[in-house]
Amino acid sequence: MRIIVASTIVPFIHGGGRAIVDDLVTAIVAFMATPPECTGPLNLGNPNAFRVIDLAEKIVAMTGSRSRIELQPLPADDPSQRQPDIALARRHLSWEPRTQLDAGLTKTIEYFEALQIATGTRRS
Repeated sequence: MRIIVASTIVPFIHGGGRAIVDDLVTAIVAFMATPPECTGPLNLGNPNAFRVIDLAEKIVAMTGSRSRIELQPLPADDPSQRQPDIALARRHLSWEPRTQLDAGLTKTIEYFEALQIATGTRRS
């Protein structure tokens, strides 16, 4: 799924992903500051599961896009649900995601709209 061009292409959904970069950067920096014996792995992500189709529909609505969403079969090796257990990140990093989905999407959409304007690639 591509927010930057949601108004110009058909987003394909194969299972999708979700992450708010600010939260992940905070977690990665905290992980780098842990003692050497804390080697991981640590799951970083949002433990609140939601359907990718709901995310895609939300992005289309928030961007005012006329894109249609095309569903594709889930690849055989792709998990049907992603819901990371972030207990170790909470314990070792005192971390959990703080950015709510709508706030993160708004910030992301605003960033890419500004980038498109600055580079002259924005379509009307």
